[in-house]
Amino acid sequence: MVIGNHLSCASGYEIMGQKELKLGGNTFAFFTRNPRGGAVREHDPEDAARLCKFMQAHNFGKLVAHAPYTLNVCSDKEKVRNFSREAMAEDLRRMEYLSGNYYNFHPGSHVGQGAEVAIPMIADAINYAVKPEYTTIVLLETMAGKGSEIGGTFAELRAILDLVEQQENVGVCFDTCHVWDGGYDIVNNLDGVLKEFDDIIGIDRLKAIHFNDSMNVCGSHKDRHQKIGQGEIGMDALKAVVKHPLLKDKPFILETPNDDAGYIKEIAMIRSW
Repeated sequence: MVIGNHLSCASGYEIMGQKELKLGGNTFAFFTRNPRGGAVREHDPEDAARLCKFMQAHNFGKLVAHAPYTLNVCSDKEKVRNFSREAMAEDLRRMEYLSGNYYNFHPGSHVGQGAEVAIPMIADAINYAVKPEYTTIVLLETMAGKGSEIGGTFAELRAILDLVEQQENVGVCFDTCHVWDGGYDIVNNLDGVLKEFDDIIGIDRLKAIHFNDSMNVCGSHKDRHQKIGQGEIGMDALKAVVKHPLLKDKPFILETPNDDAGYIKEIAMIRSW
């Protein structure tokens, strides 16, 4: 199984890989820059090369890098849109030093403009940032649909995907907390939810999983992560996600509210399933 958690990029690529191995994981996520701002650490191609070598030696799966939360390519403010487009473009240039991995981002919030205005903006930002020669796959994350978030339904993600030029360079990250909070009942109807995903988007587009329990009931549209088995989704339903044949070869990234000791326990528990 390919499983890991979200790490801080402050200490460098290779150190993140070494830390994840100690936690029991064989993949990880990291923010490409300050998640609540825009600052980015100095890029070190040699450090990236050392991580690639380390991952190969320890049979790591694909990484799932994460854009900052401040990135909103469909903002109603031009300054924010421009920052977001350029940040995504720079992030993807850097990701090519970690060839063949994933770059995940929240599609954005339309801030009152409406989905019909926001969706072309999101696709345009992807088209601006992605080059035909890139090996990185950009992942649209399933969202909980709070406020004016785009991506709270599979149909909205499909509408974005339809406008992307480099189709082989885009996919979806399936967040268990977000889809549950968004109204998709993965507790009582996991097969049905995955069939709906396949019918609308295509299961081949599902590249990675953010694996989280939820503090909220299904359809709450709130997005509050919980430790595995301690929330409203529950242990049995999450175990079914891990063991589902359509998902078994995907990287699973924990974004649960844990410290290192908690992640060691969760990773070991999930592996035992």
